Amino acid sequence: MTEELKTQNTDNLFAIAKQFTLQGKVTDVQSLGSGNINDTFLVSLDSPEEQHFVLQRINTQVFRQPQLIMQNMRTFTEHIHKRLQNASLSRRWEVPRVLLTKDAQDHWRDADGEQRVGRVPRLEATANPEGSFWRAISFIEGAQSFDTMHDKSHAQEIGYALGMFHNLISDLPPEKLADTLEGFHITPLYLQHYEQVLAKTSPRQSPEVNYCLQFVSDRTNVAHVLENAKATGNLPLRLMHGDPKINNVMFDTVTQQAVSVIDLDTVKPGLVHYDIGDCLRSGCNLAGEETEQWESVSFDTDLCQGILQGYLSVAKAFLTENDYAYIYDAIRLIAFELGLRFFTDYLAGNVYFKVKHSEHNLARALVQFQLTQSIESQETTIRNIIQDMK
Repeated sequence: MTEELKTQNTDNLFAIAKQFTLQGKVTDVQSLGSGNINDTFLVSLDSPEEQHFVLQRINTQVFRQPQLIMQNMRTFTEHIHKRLQNASLSRRWEVPRVLLTKDAQDHWRDADGEQRVGRVPRLEATANPEGSFWRAISFIEGAQSFDTMHDKSHAQEIGYALGMFHNLISDLPPEKLADTLEGFHITPLYLQHYEQVLAKTSPRQSPEVNYCLQFVSDRTNVAHVLENAKATGNLPLRLMHGDPKINNVMFDTVTQQAVSVIDLDTVKPGLVHYDIGDCLRSGCNLAGEETEQWESVSFDTDLCQGILQGYLSVAKAFLTENDYAYIYDAIRLIAFELGLRFFTDYLAGNVYFKVKHSEHNLARALVQFQLTQSIESQETTIRNIIQDMK
C-alpha cells in the first residue's frame, strides 16, 4: 500500500465506495490484503443483503487498458455463473461478481481520470488518488486465504480450486477475452528484457548479485520450453488465471474446503501450464515467497503430489497426453521466470513490484532461484509423480 493511500482522506474513500453502493450505507473502509500491484480495500455496509464488498484501485502502470480487464471479467464471470447454475455441485463454489455503479458502469473514474482516458498515465499516478480507475467486486463471505500450505489435504484443495476454475472456463473460447497483459508469462520476453536492463546498468557487486547473474546465465535455454511447445502445436492456447498462487484461493472457514479463486485481473488467453507451474511453485515452498532464509528454501514433493491429485480430479476431462509431458517443465520454468522478473526489477531500480526496502526484489529473486534449484534436483521424483497420476 502506498504511503499516500495510507494517509488518503477517509471521506474520499467513502465517497468512492458510495459510487458502487446500490443498497445500504457505507459504514467503514479498511485496507485489505497485501497485493503487490493494486490497492485494495474492504468496504462494510449496513445492508442485510450484502455486508461487504471489495473496492480496488487498478494500477494503470501495470494494466494499461483497465477497461479491457473489466470487459474480460464480466465475460468470464458471467460464463462461470451460467455454468454453476446448470451444475449440480455437491460442495460450495463461488466466483466474485462485478458490481456496477449507480449509473450501471463497471468502473468509476474521478474527473481528472476522465480527462486522461486513452492516455498513458503519469508515473506518479500510481501514488496519486486523482485520476484513479476504481472498481468493485463482491466479497466472498465466510472464507479466508493462506500464504503457505498447511498439509497434504490443504494441497489437494488448492489443486482442486485451480482445476475447478480451469474446468469452468474450459469451454469459453480464448478469443472471447482480450489479452490485457501482452507478454505476460512469455518467459523469452522476460529474458530479453533482463538482458536489456543488464546492458544499461552496472549492478552492485555482491555474492548474492553474482549468484543471480550466474544462475540466469546458466539457464537461458530453459526460458523457451513452453513457448516452443505452443509454437509447434504441442500445447494448445486456452484461458488461464495468470496468478494462481495459493493466497488467491479462498477456503471456507468452517469446512476448510476451497470455495473460490480470486484476483482475476490476469485471466487471459495463454497456457494452463503457466497456472499449473505457478500454483505448484507457490504452494510447495513452505518457507514462503518473502522468507529471508533463502538458502533453506526447498520444493516439497509431497505437497506437489497433493496439489496434482486435487487438480487432476477435475482437470483430467480436458488435458491431453502432451499436457502431462510438459508439467515438470512448467514447474521449473515458472519458479525461474519469477526469480528472473524479481532480479530484473532489482537491477532496474524497483519500478514494477512494490518493495519495502531497496534489496527486497533481490531477496525475492534468491528465494525463487533456490526453489528452481530444488525443483531441478528432484526432477526424477516429480516426473514419477506426474506419470503415476495419468
